[in-house]
Amino acid sequence: MNTFTRFLLSAAVLLTAVLSLQAQPELTLEDIYVKGTFRARGVPQPTWMEDGRSYSALTEKGLVRIDAATLAETVIVPQEAFLPEGASHPLRVESYTWSDDKTKLVVYTNSRRVWRRNTRGDYWLLDIATGRIRQLGKGLEPSRMMYGKLSPAGDRFAYVYYNNLYVEDVATGNRRQLTFDGGDVMVNGNFDWVYEEELGCYDGWRWSPDGKKIAYWHSDTGGTGTFLMIDNIDSLYSFTIPLPYPKAGTTNSAVKVGVVDVETARTGWFPVPGDPRENYIARMEFVPGTDEVMIQQLNRLQNTNTVYYGNVNTLELNPFYGDRDEAFLNIHDNIVWLDGNKYFTWTSEKDGWRHLYRVTRDGKKETLLTKGDFDVINVLRIDPKGGYVYYMASPESAVEQYLYRSRLDGKGSAERVTPRGFTGTYSYNISPGAKYALCSYSNHATPRVYEMVSLPDHKTVRKLEDNAALKEVYASYGFRPREYFQVDIGDAVLDGWMIKPRDFDPAKKYPVIFHIYGEPASSTVQNSWSGDYWNQLLAQQGYIIASIDPRGTNNPKGRAWRKSIYGKVGILAMADHAKAVRLAEAMFPFMDPERVGVWGWSGGGSSTAHLMFEHPDIYSVGIAVAGVYSQRLYDSIYQERYMGLPSTNPDGYREGSPITHAAGLEGDLLLIHGTGDDNVHYQSLEMLVNELVKQGKMFSMMAYPMRTHGISERENTTMHLYRTMLKYWLEHLPAGGR
Repeated sequence: MNTFTRFLLSAAVLLTAVLSLQAQPELTLEDIYVKGTFRARGVPQPTWMEDGRSYSALTEKGLVRIDAATLAETVIVPQEAFLPEGASHPLRVESYTWSDDKTKLVVYTNSRRVWRRNTRGDYWLLDIATGRIRQLGKGLEPSRMMYGKLSPAGDRFAYVYYNNLYVEDVATGNRRQLTFDGGDVMVNGNFDWVYEEELGCYDGWRWSPDGKKIAYWHSDTGGTGTFLMIDNIDSLYSFTIPLPYPKAGTTNSAVKVGVVDVETARTGWFPVPGDPRENYIARMEFVPGTDEVMIQQLNRLQNTNTVYYGNVNTLELNPFYGDRDEAFLNIHDNIVWLDGNKYFTWTSEKDGWRHLYRVTRDGKKETLLTKGDFDVINVLRIDPKGGYVYYMASPESAVEQYLYRSRLDGKGSAERVTPRGFTGTYSYNISPGAKYALCSYSNHATPRVYEMVSLPDHKTVRKLEDNAALKEVYASYGFRPREYFQVDIGDAVLDGWMIKPRDFDPAKKYPVIFHIYGEPASSTVQNSWSGDYWNQLLAQQGYIIASIDPRGTNNPKGRAWRKSIYGKVGILAMADHAKAVRLAEAMFPFMDPERVGVWGWSGGGSSTAHLMFEHPDIYSVGIAVAGVYSQRLYDSIYQERYMGLPSTNPDGYREGSPITHAAGLEGDLLLIHGTGDDNVHYQSLEMLVNELVKQGKMFSMMAYPMRTHGISERENTTMHLYRTMLKYWLEHLPAGGR
């Protein structure tokens, strides 16, 4: 090939690349947040039937049974059965539960949001044999019933209404009130804000196996500090919204467990030891087929979990098991009873990794089931008949997730079930008996694919959705992929990723925007599909977008990684991140150390403020969204779990709070918050603003009236939020390579 031919060939290649680049559309905020350009398709999560070979789902035909092997559908309840007498439209079924004998169906509809979830609504009962549907709790205020459940025999229906428990006779509709002190202060069968947010407690009552009693949580919120949110936009005069909310170091609700007799409405109380305001009743469940409940009591420091058996007839309480950690414990919901209640399963980090154990009923003997130097990310299915526990784990890479299984007798080693070949993150909804599963998988470049698979051979029965259309649209924009990397900071190896600008030139230096969370509740570095649309839009402007997870973030890297942050939230991770950024700049010479930005939400907002205040030589521009700027302002359960008490760790609380370091601000900082944030109160922003003013520091801020922690409610909010952030980046962190 002569020189002229080579020139023509090179020119053709260059022209093709230029034309290809020109043909790629520009990504806009409207594409992401208004037009639905990148709308992903999902599939309904199956509600597995007891046979483990079929599942039920709601379709336009009604409620159908779907055979997992063939996907053949059989109508169980036709759509017209959900049409109440005299109504013009069928009920909008939001969820449903079967009676134990499968002759009745409880339908939940017309729900309303309470803090995080739609837990208030209406209930209807459908008799499968007659096809008759009628409303339960008829005559009560609409959308006020909570946590309704049929008794094991299906003859009674109980629920929470205005924080009291009621029971209704299914045959006659007659109802009886079981508790009488519920209201704004006393809460029965339900929980206060902090139990729901931090312990995952929602439904606060349980039927006894014989249907004669109900065990329930009772919370006395009196004495708990009440935070007042102010609504300035929904009426001529502003009004307050009171929220009982215990902040770190303040008075908690007094919580106890009672047992009410359904016939007499008389309640007895378990004598759980200790001050009920200085301990938490984190879990309470009946041991299957018995008159005993298993109660888990966390101390206020959340480093000791004491487990009791409680007899609902005698109210006798017997402590028999527990767990303890020098730092903190997390509550897990993986308890399954085995071999006729001779054993139960239990999750612990006692050997340095998060593992599942089999424990004898008396609590005296433990057997490690999931052996190995890796974390069980979450337990998906315990199959006593087959003799295995199925769980997610990732021994080789903390940024991925795959399905594993281990024997319930403790023999053998962990067995990977997910086939090798596709690298990324998997999830499964496994049937009883573990014969089938709805499997989904994705990575940073592949939208989620859904398949029905057989187990344990993991053969594809049917591909349900591959999101091929989304993948094609995504590819047409010419987005740059995430590139994963690691940074060795000496004390630990941190995982990270970056997205380069579309016209990236390695000979130039580009501004970098780091996304951070930096606290124990979450992480930002996973190899899974998110679309990265916001990140891609920023990269399109000429930024490198990157993220690095410091120590203490919620990653499957062992107990030492996660517990290293104890007492040092806002301290250890910030030092890690700053060190990692400097090392990354050396590793990647195309990162411009003079143009480094950082942003985050919630704990990431706190981290952003820390980094801007304490490392102004590294980070020149930041956007902090909904951050906690003084740890004393956040709730007791979360903050004390990771920091201890303010009274015993005053230095940690002070140094771990961004407001302490506000005088260090030198760069450009934008603070964003919703005034209706029930989680991280707008008060946190105002206190930081007050301190920044006091210190003579200039900054920008944006308040979203009556938006909550997600800043998504009301018209045009999301679009406005991201337009505000984009404008700030472009104005304060010059884009493009140099």
